Amino acid sequence: MRIAVIGSTGQLGTDLVKTLETGHDVIGLTHSDIEVADYDSCLILKEHRPDVVINTAAFHKTDQCEEEPLKTFSVNAVGARNVALISKEIGATSVFISTDYVFDGSKKEPYTEDDATFPINTYGVSKLAAEHCTRQNPKHYIVRIASVFGVAGASGKGGNFVETMIKKAKNNESIGVVDDMWMSPTYTRDAASILKDILEIQLPSGVYHATNKGYCSWYHFAKAIFEFVGLTPVLNSTKIDSLTVRARRPRFSALRSTKLSRYNLEPRDWKEALSAYLIEKGHI
Repeated sequence: MRIAVIGSTGQLGTDLVKTLETGHDVIGLTHSDIEVADYDSCLILKEHRPDVVINTAAFHKTDQCEEEPLKTFSVNAVGARNVALISKEIGATSVFISTDYVFDGSKKEPYTEDDATFPINTYGVSKLAAEHCTRQNPKHYIVRIASVFGVAGASGKGGNFVETMIKKAKNNESIGVVDDMWMSPTYTRDAASILKDILEIQLPSGVYHATNKGYCSWYHFAKAIFEFVGLTPVLNSTKIDSLTVRARRPRFSALRSTKLSRYNLEPRDWKEALSAYLIEKGHI
């Protein structure tokens, strides 16, 4: 397959390119090549004529999204629409990377692909709108991930949670992490592998959850990081209500894939994935 990856140097995009290059012709597109919010800019896809277009581009600074809703919807929703429409025109499959933030967090057990969506912040609303836009192309996959960590780091956030925790610990900083927000961590290498399987097996169009298996609070995630690396910082548990943030966050947004398990594609446990990441980064 000929596969275009929009956002090819980002945290997920980097691992997608590495993973898909085995067996496929991959076209990496960065922000300098394409601006998804600009329809004319997206016409570059017609020049490359890919079989699949994976859109990882996103404005994902959750609090800033509250302050800049126009930019948020332009990049996330309008961008998804532009990519889907042009992909449809050239006969390509659209793949949109979505988020656990399309849910409100009111459940007490992991959300599946069939659960009703109800976002509670601007970022989540924009991503849900993007999911609807992506469906304008009948040949589509909507892949939800969450709490991402990968070797490339998130350029817009200066790294990822794992690296931030390790840096703070090595600087002997006192660390506070919320223990009442629960999520499913996602190792980008694993998400990329799952997406490759989805494309190669040609699963039915629709929504798929591709986080690692299981879930934890951010506090327990931090604790696991330090246990693996052998660091013993002062780690305090805090509450979400104590945070000064503009955007509401779902308290429980863990994801589970009932659809991938039908095809024996269930990802490995998040602790196994975290260990693999730390080895890859040379921390252990």
